[in-house]
Amino acid sequence: MTGRWRTAGRRGRTAGQWRTRRWRTGRWGTAGRRSSGAAGWLALSASLTALLTALPPAASAASAVADGGSGYAFAANARTAAGTTGTAGAVLLRPGTTYRSTLPEKGARYYRLELAAATTAYVPVTAVPPTDATVSASDGIGVSVENADGVSCDYDGARFGAGLSPRPITALGRRDANRALCQGAGTYYLVVERLVTGSKTTTPGSWNLEIAPVTEPPLARTGATTAPGTWDSASPEPLTGDPRRRPGGAGFSTARTLGQGVWHTDIAPGQTLYYAVPVDWGRQLHATVDLDSSGGDAHGYVSAALNLSLYNPVRGYVDDLSLGYDGTQKSSSLDPLPPVTYTNRYAVSGAQNAVRFAGAYYLVVHLTGQTSAVFGPGPYGVTLRIRVDGAPNSGPAYAGSSEPKGVFDAAAADSGGLLTGGGSDDRAMRALAVAGIGTGTALLLVLGLWTLTARRAQIRVNAQKPTA
Repeated sequence: MTGRWRTAGRRGRTAGQWRTRRWRTGRWGTAGRRSSGAAGWLALSASLTALLTALPPAASAASAVADGGSGYAFAANARTAAGTTGTAGAVLLRPGTTYRSTLPEKGARYYRLELAAATTAYVPVTAVPPTDATVSASDGIGVSVENADGVSCDYDGARFGAGLSPRPITALGRRDANRALCQGAGTYYLVVERLVTGSKTTTPGSWNLEIAPVTEPPLARTGATTAPGTWDSASPEPLTGDPRRRPGGAGFSTARTLGQGVWHTDIAPGQTLYYAVPVDWGRQLHATVDLDSSGGDAHGYVSAALNLSLYNPVRGYVDDLSLGYDGTQKSSSLDPLPPVTYTNRYAVSGAQNAVRFAGAYYLVVHLTGQTSAVFGPGPYGVTLRIRVDGAPNSGPAYAGSSEPKGVFDAAAADSGGLLTGGGSDDRAMRALAVAGIGTGTALLLVLGLWTLTARRAQIRVNAQKPTA
């Protein structure tokens, strides 16, 4: 049995809604000269230390901090924010700043927001359980933003689904300035809670959280307030050709940039990979995922073995799919998405509503840990086929800047330079080469210093020897 299905618990979908579709050291001179030799070595060591300290640091491969119990790469500059059990004393979350927190097994946690009347706020929350946790399909998190009167402005939930694999899951709270609910400046509250079934198989304990609030300014001029009526919803043929190797990141902050093309990586059971695809205003994103055959003699079936989720630039859920796996190669595509347009926010459809701005669209790939028990520890080959169609345009004119700046800018999202002919890998290699040249130069200087010191010492020793 093969097939594609949508993750249970997300936007009301259930597991039953199926769809087809990784020196020898030497002694210096005579015994009487050993103290001078030791001093020489100390001086040499000090020189080496000074030279190496003066070198520029090597380029960091990832600007994030991996949590030892989850494998998720939290943003390196994330601040700690302890949630409160009620609104009293709730810590202030500032847009443009990323926070780390924890969520207990029971009880909601509150955080405070101070918002201007015309500002739309998005607050994505990523919950990260330990990799060895046991979870049920309906376990997850619920996220909402409430005003000072306790009225919910918006609610979103995310669950693990039938894959039964502990992995990072993300839900988005928001205050939309264009909606009738929650208008006006003032204090708002982010509320995060665990969604649990009470199943005895669920591992108790707290989960780590990453919270990354974003604000969107109003438009400089008012425009249409209805969603586009028609758009090309045909599914294009997936791209073909030799794939380029591109390992994924371990979190949103370390997502690896992908441009249009065919990309390949390896993934281990239980692992989650993050990619960022810059999508400009007016362009359509299409994504297909292939899971390679296991290459072994094992037989069996794992439902929802591979999950591919798509999130927008504020980490809001757009769409997802799951692949059942019987050891043979499998392939499926996300549903066609409309071109990225500001007025998509007025659409009823969740997927169309979510593609409301340009920027980095995140593809998150997870291989369930159950795959290992049936088909072995892997790693397993995954191929992503990315198309970005349509003519880009300038998009809307905002009356101000987002926080963080550039979050709705596709060019800024192309930090890897893949869309302009460069690449983060290329820059990293250049940085490594520079560092290597610097280190080599330092070693040559040290060796030269050592040779000079040794020769002078030998000359002094020879000068002290009696002549015949």
